[in-house]
Amino acid sequence: MSLIFDYLFGQYSDYDTLDIVLEIIAVVFGFLSVWYSKQNHIFVFPTGIISTSIFVYLLSKWALLGDMIINAYYFIMSIYGWYIWTRKIDDTHETPITSWNKRDKQTSIGIAVAAVICVAVIYQIFNKWSSWVSYVDILTTAIFFAGMYLMAKRKVENWIFWIVGDLISVPLYFYKGFTFTSLQYLGFTVLAIYGYLAWKKHLNKTRVIA
Repeated sequence: MSLIFDYLFGQYSDYDTLDIVLEIIAVVFGFLSVWYSKQNHIFVFPTGIISTSIFVYLLSKWALLGDMIINAYYFIMSIYGWYIWTRKIDDTHETPITSWNKRDKQTSIGIAVAAVICVAVIYQIFNKWSSWVSYVDILTTAIFFAGMYLMAKRKVENWIFWIVGDLISVPLYFYKGFTFTSLQYLGFTVLAIYGYLAWKKHLNKTRVIA
């Protein structure tokens, strides 16, 4: 048991206690954010803002630039999404869950490509091309950028991006030495699958009513 614990959490022996506590808090609020998203609840955004703001600080300290940019983007898009979700499309209805259209697909691709270019340039400027991890980091950045945009727009396909990105992030963060965050993404994967099924069911129900 001790060997397993050391394997999973031994890397934290050199970390500041405050950073460990902050990572755990960020993980908890990250779980809450995804849970509220699955429930189609507006609390997805305030909980997400707390989680991402903490991760921006931690990731900048850990010099994980791509991940830091992802969380900074999440922070900004959470504010934007909060506005979109509460915006009235008429006197009684808020922005509904819908499926993406051609414009959403084009925008998502554009955001993903822009994210790849942006993070690649930053890696080049700061000379962070250390290993294959850098390339995977860029890939997940592109996936999550597009997914966050679609979630803010309340598009059901956002969950597909989260599922793919989360599955990649589980081993990636464990390899980087952040076990709590790796476990967070494992939980995110499960919640994202349930989230997709819940939003899809809601969308199909509204189509039948319409």
